[in-house]
Amino acid sequence: MTNDMTKENHPRIPTCTYRLQFNRWFTFAQAREIVPYLHALGVSDAYASPYFQASAESLHGYDITDHNKLNAAVGSREEYDSWIAELHAHSMGQVLDFVPNHVGIAEPLNQWWMDVLENGPSSRYAPYFDIDWHPLKSDLRDKVLLPILSDQYGRVLERGELQVHFEEGTFYLRYGNRRLPIAPGTYRYVLDIALQNLAEHKDKDFYAELQSILTALEYLPKRTETDPKRIAERIREKEIIKRRLERRCAEAPQVQQAIEKALARINGEPGDPRSFDALDELLNAQSYRLAFWRVAAEEINYRRFFDVNDLAAIRVQLPKVFDAVHRLLLELVNTHAVTGLRIDHPDGLYLPREYFEKIQQRCAKALAIALPQDGRAIYMVAEKILTGAETLRKDWLVHGTTGYDFGNQVAQLLVDSSAETAITKTFHHSIGHSLHFGHLVYAKKLQVMKLALANDVDVLGNMVDRLSEQNRWYRDFTLEALARAVRETIACFPVYRTYLGPGQPVSEEDQQVIERAVTAAKRRNPAIEESIFSFLRDVLVFRFPENLDAEARAAHTHFVLKFQQSTGPIMAKGLEDTVFYIYNRLAALNEVGGEPQQFGLSIEAFHERNRDRQRNWPATLLAT
Repeated sequence: MTNDMTKENHPRIPTCTYRLQFNRWFTFAQAREIVPYLHALGVSDAYASPYFQASAESLHGYDITDHNKLNAAVGSREEYDSWIAELHAHSMGQVLDFVPNHVGIAEPLNQWWMDVLENGPSSRYAPYFDIDWHPLKSDLRDKVLLPILSDQYGRVLERGELQVHFEEGTFYLRYGNRRLPIAPGTYRYVLDIALQNLAEHKDKDFYAELQSILTALEYLPKRTETDPKRIAERIREKEIIKRRLERRCAEAPQVQQAIEKALARINGEPGDPRSFDALDELLNAQSYRLAFWRVAAEEINYRRFFDVNDLAAIRVQLPKVFDAVHRLLLELVNTHAVTGLRIDHPDGLYLPREYFEKIQQRCAKALAIALPQDGRAIYMVAEKILTGAETLRKDWLVHGTTGYDFGNQVAQLLVDSSAETAITKTFHHSIGHSLHFGHLVYAKKLQVMKLALANDVDVLGNMVDRLSEQNRWYRDFTLEALARAVRETIACFPVYRTYLGPGQPVSEEDQQVIERAVTAAKRRNPAIEESIFSFLRDVLVFRFPENLDAEARAAHTHFVLKFQQSTGPIMAKGLEDTVFYIYNRLAALNEVGGEPQQFGLSIEAFHERNRDRQRNWPATLLAT
């Protein structure tokens, strides 16, 4: 291959990758130093962990706060370019681990999330996140639940752990190491008191100016505003107000002192519960509701990565979100700094197949090449866990998986199948009873839906209840019966998810998965009216009633796509994060993507799997 990376054929297919885990302990500069060593080993492509802006303390990089900045803790752009130049000098490529499903929201670095917390539904970034602004709990209407407190809200408040500060014309809330915005429209809670503190200066210009600022706050468009023109007005006016306030404090120290005195009063005095009333009122007026972290499972109203509260899912299916998230990535593809992609957790995406198509098209444009006939402009692998006889979807424009499947097949090859009976007897003896793997998975998925991911499933239950109300045949189904049917069907799901898309025929694979799950759920729940399961099955395979109008069809479709996004995290939490820690018959088989209920793989079966891989996915990663 030529040293000039711009002249190579596309896509570039790696022959051997080497994973580099970037963080503050392993930087771009250090990666550059080992390039000659990797080249001498025979490595064709560096396989990089995510290195876009994340928490400085992050050791993994999956908590990205800005997809369009490099992580300063890993290195500068100059150091990055130097590493890339060294790769190119050795004719090496780079496969980058890219995270399109979620962002980290634990700190102020995430400007999108901070804007949402400051401005609520009127934030220009509110549509970027999967937030339910009208949840069942009316107290959460137009608010985001923030389950970040270490104790009950009232206790945290009255211990004085929540404190409002003022800096450069802006008020913000400090809780431990967290900094949360205060909505500009609520500045009056502080400024009204500050104005009282300035009563002796009524004849001064700065007093009149503070009155004027308070008047401007009254006319600021509300945080529930959704009209684009009014949102634009709010964005403009709130920043003007902050600048006016900052300038007035700089010019008149009396204003700064009056605000600080007001804050001292509002922030309360531990030991005097009534002294926190004003702060409580101010916090209740925000676009977020602070809560004890333990309430997250039942009441959280933004979609997360699994049950991780500090990782908020984004709606990358929206064109403006896709464009915003991929801007820097496509620049790096354009300059051949990135020559391949590993797509993290595609099962979390609303429409995975469409995502792969779009990113291939954009990469072709970035590379200034015609989209190849097979639709694959860049080397791409999907982090996808295949279960049982499940195969990677042939309509995904990728080159294979990240290799969990191969790694586990190698592990199974090393297991002596003839020892299964003896090992099983020892296992059952050590735990004092027998344990059926399938029953255990079912039970733990139900447990996850009652605990860690309760609200996700409650949302689905309410959605399908609204669907049933639209049809006289099904309107008598109760919310509880429908919600239970949803839970039971998900608990019986044999794979992580299905991949139905709007306006597309239902594939045979998806049809079989849904039929199998519903049949198993019916069998396990003879007391539930069978027609409820039949109704749910018809919904999940896009069998629309004939009289359904366009709006109702859209709601029906949205439910199916949300259902598909939910089954994967429930499988992962129930299987990988729970069952794999309990079913320890042979712990070596409990890796991600593993199937510990299977005990060993014959050499013949292993070779057949490899032949199938060579036929269908010859460029897939082989992770060992």
